[in-house]
Amino acid sequence: YVAFSLYAAYNVFFSTKVISRVHRVVKKNTAGPPGGAVAPFVEDEEWNPWEDEEVEYNSALSKKREAFQKYLAQINKNKPKRYKVQIWGKAAIGLYLWEHVLDGPLHPTDKVAQWREGELTSGKIDFSFYTGPAVVQGHVPLDMNSLVLVLNGREQQKISYSTRWLEHVHALVQARTVSHVAVVLLGNEHCVNDWISPYLKRNGGFVELLFVVYDSPWVNNIDVFQWPLGVATYRQFPIIKPSLQMVTSIRPYLCNFQGTIYKNSSREILMQVLKQAGLEKDCITTARDKWLPQETVDSLGRYQTALSQSDLTLCPVGVNTECYRIYEACAYGSVPVVEDVQTPGACVTGPSSPLRLLKAAGAPFIFLRDWKELPAILEKERRMGQDQRMERRKRLIEWYTSFRQQMKDRFTEVIEETFFKNA
Repeated sequence: YVAFSLYAAYNVFFSTKVISRVHRVVKKNTAGPPGGAVAPFVEDEEWNPWEDEEVEYNSALSKKREAFQKYLAQINKNKPKRYKVQIWGKAAIGLYLWEHVLDGPLHPTDKVAQWREGELTSGKIDFSFYTGPAVVQGHVPLDMNSLVLVLNGREQQKISYSTRWLEHVHALVQARTVSHVAVVLLGNEHCVNDWISPYLKRNGGFVELLFVVYDSPWVNNIDVFQWPLGVATYRQFPIIKPSLQMVTSIRPYLCNFQGTIYKNSSREILMQVLKQAGLEKDCITTARDKWLPQETVDSLGRYQTALSQSDLTLCPVGVNTECYRIYEACAYGSVPVVEDVQTPGACVTGPSSPLRLLKAAGAPFIFLRDWKELPAILEKERRMGQDQRMERRKRLIEWYTSFRQQMKDRFTEVIEETFFKNA
């Protein structure tokens, strides 16, 4: 039907009508050639009795064509504009951005594949994503001029690696291959990120937008925005899909804590409080003396079981107050009990800090200033009915889903506004 409609429109507006011309007028030559034969001759000019009709028809056809072209132009004008943005994930936090926040697919699904990619649409933007060890400089199919680079700036070795990528992108900007650049940065836990400052457009660089993790004093919601730490994708923490069982199940433990116990830290105090109050049997606890960058299959399984089998997840501060454990607990509907204490460094201080982003989003957590408050909290938990627990889990899971959607909308809108405002 569509093909026939297009064919009909073409014939009406673009085909040229063929009008038969009159036969040439033949007149007898009275003089004639020798021998008495009558020779016909052809008149020099042709006469077309429908000439006026043809002129009139062509004029009308031309007007119809003009009207149709205006109609097509109006359709194109009213059609919403679409833009293309490419994301290069050169830090594990890129997987949280792509899979957990933007809800994008990745192919192949094998988590240890050397090259993974995906596409999705959000707002007016068609995003494409590339990640993996095989994604190297000069070998990514860049078919658009807008780029988001995901980098790790936590420590000097990571900063050196990230700087090389920024220099590569700078060369693409100078060559006019790339016009717009944003960076999603896993910042330093002390909020010391001066190394990236010269690359920001406000300081004469080329990076128009910076999304940075932790309570950085640079955040102004104009060109620098705060970004959530998310789950530990570098430890293969999976995407957890909410289920009815997650909400309704009876969880045998009140709380859990799985983590490294740093010497002279509040984590030591937490473990002492649990022991002295005789709460060890009510909570799943696994303590280790040394931080390990990777989980084994068994340790990851035990950790996920602890989250799913307890109603509270204890979240003591580390180098920074914000930790992966907070987001991982939310995914399982286990309420984070957060030590609401500012850690040393250059992060913003004030009534809304630490965890400025989560508090602004109305996170339904339990905040405490001292782990000595924990026994009273757990006593209250014991008196809570199953219906109340189910309602609280449901509220937490819904909040976390909504939070990620807010981050997705914000990320998309900020890029649209900054990159394509005058497009």
